[in-house]
Amino acid sequence: MRFFTLVLFALSVSSVTCNYSEPQGPNPGAKDKKTCTIKPSLDGSDDTPAILKAFDSCGKNGRIVFINETYHVNTVMNTTGLENVDIDLYGTLLWSTNITYWLKASLFFGYQNQSSAWWLGGSNIHFNGHGSGTLDGNGQVWYDFVKGASNYPHRPHALTIWNTRDSVFTGLKFVQSQMWTMTVFKSENILMQDVYINSTSHSGSPARNTDGVDTIYSNNIHFDHMTIINGDDSISTKANSTNILITNSTFINGLGVALGSIGQYEGVYEVLENITARDIICVKTLHAGYVKTWTGERVGYPPNGGGGGLGYAKNITFSNFTVSALRGSPFAISQCTTFSGSAGDCNSSEFQLEDILIEDIRGTISADPVASFQCSGAAPCRDISMLGVELDLVNGKVASGWKCSNLVGAVGFNC
Repeated sequence: MRFFTLVLFALSVSSVTCNYSEPQGPNPGAKDKKTCTIKPSLDGSDDTPAILKAFDSCGKNGRIVFINETYHVNTVMNTTGLENVDIDLYGTLLWSTNITYWLKASLFFGYQNQSSAWWLGGSNIHFNGHGSGTLDGNGQVWYDFVKGASNYPHRPHALTIWNTRDSVFTGLKFVQSQMWTMTVFKSENILMQDVYINSTSHSGSPARNTDGVDTIYSNNIHFDHMTIINGDDSISTKANSTNILITNSTFINGLGVALGSIGQYEGVYEVLENITARDIICVKTLHAGYVKTWTGERVGYPPNGGGGGLGYAKNITFSNFTVSALRGSPFAISQCTTFSGSAGDCNSSEFQLEDILIEDIRGTISADPVASFQCSGAAPCRDISMLGVELDLVNGKVASGWKCSNLVGAVGFNC
């Protein structure tokens, strides 16, 4: 076998070594597989140029390797258009704390005011952290900087999976993400498995907007064996998310599995369909699962205002949940979301919610009721079933009660 080695220097001493080796991993059809091993600078200087060079050289029918060292990411990364590539992360990607830079340079992707530190996209991507590969967003500086402000402009997400097909993300660890950890955006046929996320504030500032993963304009996404510890939605399915499956996962301290918010853009038709979460453990989350839509009246503009959106959410299943010390009702619907500080008309939303099954739920909650379904009078919720619910309060008493409005077709409970 012949080996060709090319060392590419980028700033300081960080570099990429490219060679050819026998095919392995997800590209068995390739005769030879190019491998780029990225060598970090080890002196704290920006490793981003070397990382981008590796993706440019080996991003198609190749393999990219991060060794077991720390890589300093001081500038934005756009690594889209990848094809048939393996990414092996054995070390740590550490994002810089230069807030001024990130607020100016983060990559805007056309939903609300959301932006990202890294766009990663393409087809047949296998990104493997081998259980220890870590993306560290240095999030505490962000939690302290925004002081609980919601959707601070240009505060970056850690990773946006952008326009991606037929790909697998496995064995990755995310700690202290800057904002949302991951966004799956305009993507299809994605498996995310054995992923650990922990965005926890260690000061008096909350870790707000630290969603674990959000799906937007995406189809056929499977989350399996996820562990998410955070201060906001554990996993959130937003606009035009369809065929989303969440299995065998544990959520701690956040808000639980969220559908929405949705209906934020006036006159825009959006859907959530075929969403299933099953075999889930929730510990000290606010809810196990909940749905939130904006009111039917626009007040202000996105990201923190809006309303008047149209569409539907249907065929939603929450199955086999074990919950412990939940802070609120295990399951909730609210169609009252409006501009912060404003009082919206909770009966004005025309966004339709229907065919929701909640089954086999057990554990403890902090207070009654078992569920709170605040549906809109303009489009009442239809066909909600709650079966096999066995919940106790943390004081040992049996949990009871349902709070309902504008619901047609309740099965297994009485409003």
